Amino acid sequence: MNTMSTKSKPLSDDDVAMPADKATMARRYVRVTGHSENGFVHFEYSVGWPDMAVELSLPDEMFKEFCSKNQVQFLAEEAGAKLGDQDDEH
Repeated sequence: MNTMSTKSKPLSDDDVAMPADKATMARRYVRVTGHSENGFVHFEYSVGWPDMAVELSLPDEMFKEFCSKNQVQFLAEEAGAKLGDQDDEH
C-alpha cells in the first residue's frame, strides 16, 4: 500500500534555488527577437532575471501596451534576430 501523500506543501525560502526580494521580482525585461510580416512582434519576456524568459508574440499595438503596463526594461536584440530581419529585406 502506498502511503505517499498527493498533497504538495508550499515552498519555503530554503526550497528555492534563487530567492528574490521584492525589488528583483518587480523588474520586467523584454528582448525583441523579431518582427513578422503580419505585424507581430516576437519577444522574450522575463520577470526578475533577464536570462529566464518565455517567448511571446503580440500584434505591434498590443506589444506597446504590454510594455507600457509592465514598465519593462528593454534588452539588446539578439544578433540572430537582427541578421534574420536583414535577410528578409533582400
